[in-house]
Amino acid sequence: MYPWGDERRFNSYSGHFRRLFGSRVQKVALNAGFTCPNRDGTLGVGGCTFCNNDAFTPSYCSPTKSITEQIDEGIEFHSRRYRRAERFLAYFQSFSNTYAPVERLRELYEEALSHPSVAGIIVATRPDTVDEAKLDLLARLAATRYVAVEYGVESCCDATLRAVNRGHDFACARRAIEFTAAKGIRIGAHFILGLPGEDEQMLLDRCAIINSLPINTIKFHQLQIIRGTAMADEYRRDPQRFRLWDLAEYVDLFVEIARRLRPEIVIERFAGEAPPRFHVNHRWGLVRNETLMAMFERRLAERNAYQGENYLSLRDE
Repeated sequence: MYPWGDERRFNSYSGHFRRLFGSRVQKVALNAGFTCPNRDGTLGVGGCTFCNNDAFTPSYCSPTKSITEQIDEGIEFHSRRYRRAERFLAYFQSFSNTYAPVERLRELYEEALSHPSVAGIIVATRPDTVDEAKLDLLARLAATRYVAVEYGVESCCDATLRAVNRGHDFACARRAIEFTAAKGIRIGAHFILGLPGEDEQMLLDRCAIINSLPINTIKFHQLQIIRGTAMADEYRRDPQRFRLWDLAEYVDLFVEIARRLRPEIVIERFAGEAPPRFHVNHRWGLVRNETLMAMFERRLAERNAYQGENYLSLRDE
């Protein structure tokens, strides 16, 4: 039995929710019609150089539909693949989901929470689009329901954040995460592995910074060169600037990252799966997240490794 309470060699998202709710819980993505401050001209235009939201948005998501309609369609969509799911988390996914007045946010969040099959909400956003009033709203909702804020951090390196037109520095992300934690709200963080200029050692060293953040869950995606993005143009001009791993190499890298992560951090995923038609350089073929997780767990077993073993050994020295 590992510190997180089961026999898996990492603190898994599915295990976390089974312990929390007593059954499988599935996320249902939503598009509430938000934008981002580096798209609408507030900070800039064009968005982050790696971003094409269509590549990660399910077909049922559309801001022309109500939140309730999207949840209903999302539950039907996922019921074909995740038949054991009994309850659902409404995942405000597309763009920056705190980038609106508080009253509008309250309407959207409360509509999602009023759905009889919804166990809670997850709000994906940028760290520069929250303030005390918005976090107070989320904290009030979190007093009686599951509520989490998922911050796109992407990198801990300011030079990288500038290069990808992120529009904020890492200090902004740390402030937002710490402010959110102080309100008693669950926090997720998202990172991209392999942004230009970042090598494997930098990514391993970054685990110490991640461990210092008061986060509950974490998502990693490998860098994917997605059609229709500024990064795709950069890649065509100079592909040598980009580190795109083969699948086996990437699994080995993530084993080393997991060994360094605090055991308390729940790993939601360690790779993305945008449809192949969106890729400029698609190296992995049609590999689903379940297959990736199985490969990761098999590699942990082969190495007799587990999440947090390096962290725990350093802490105990």
